[in-house]
Amino acid sequence: MRTIRIPSLPIVTASKGKGGLILLPSHARKSRSADARLDWNHLGGDSLTPIELFVVLPLPPSINHQYATVNGRRVLASKGRQYKTAVANHLQAIIRQSPHRPEFFERLESHTLSLCIRFHFKSSLRRDLDGGLKIAQDAICQAIGLNDNRISEIHLHKDLDADRPRMECTLTLLTPLPVKAKTSRRRFSAVPTQCQ
Repeated sequence: MRTIRIPSLPIVTASKGKGGLILLPSHARKSRSADARLDWNHLGGDSLTPIELFVVLPLPPSINHQYATVNGRRVLASKGRQYKTAVANHLQAIIRQSPHRPEFFERLESHTLSLCIRFHFKSSLRRDLDGGLKIAQDAICQAIGLNDNRISEIHLHKDLDADRPRMECTLTLLTPLPVKAKTSRRRFSAVPTQCQ
C-alpha cells in the first residue's frame, strides 16, 4: 500500500536529545525556509548617483504576513518590521559607501521624486503586483529619512525569475519643486472705526 501525505497535517519530528516527538505544522516549516533564502549580500547592482538611488532587495513578505490585528487594530507584524529594519541597514551601508551622498541628499530636498519597482517573482500567479508596494515604499523612504508623500509618480512592473526572485527599486529625482513666492502681508495698525 502506498503512503499518502497530506500537506496540511503537521509532521512529527524527533526532538534531539530529549527522546520525544515534536509536531511541526507545515506553515512553520515554510516560514523558516523563507527566512533562510533572504540573501542580502549577493543580490548585486546597488548604486547611488547624484540623481538616482538603485537598490536590489529580496521580495518583501506577502501581504498576509505583513500585518497583524492586535486589539482590533491593524499593525505591522514582526516579519514586516524585520524586513523594514533589514532594508534600512542595507540602504545605509550603500549610502555610506557612495561618494555621491552629499549631492544626492542636497537635491533630494528640492526635487519631485519617482519610484520604480520591478518585482521578479518565481511564478506569475503566486503574488499580486501591488502587494509589496506599500512596505517597500515605506522601508526605502524611512531608511533615507524621507516622507513618502514626496513621491509624485510610481511605476510597478512584474517579471518572472524562478532562480533569483528579487525586487529592483529605483528612486529618481525628477524636476525641481516650484518655489512659492512669499506674499507680503499688510498689517493694520488699528481697526477702522467707520465704514465708508
